[in-house]
Amino acid sequence: MSRFLNILSKMKSSSGLLMMLILVFIYFTFYAVRGERGLIRYLNLTKEVEKARALEEKYTLEKNHWDDKIKRLSSESLDLDLLDEQAHLVLNMVGEKEFVILDSDL
Repeated sequence: MSRFLNILSKMKSSSGLLMMLILVFIYFTFYAVRGERGLIRYLNLTKEVEKARALEEKYTLEKNHWDDKIKRLSSESLDLDLLDEQAHLVLNMVGEKEFVILDSDL
């Protein structure tokens, strides 16, 4: 304890050393918050990761949708209703006794 008080009294007498320690503290504090690997950069990267995960989830759902559609149109498990629907969409034609309800999801 007396050693700490001795160092503290020397620092009071040497204001240049105290000023330099304060400047070093300010320098490291500034770069800990605003630096390339600082707190603000960390928060920005966290937001980017959240956006990327949301985008990944969206594209995974879309991929699963298309995988299901491809599976139902494959030769092993042909879904005739889906094949008929796709033929109507591609050819833009319907039968005489059929009517079409347009859906924007297709």
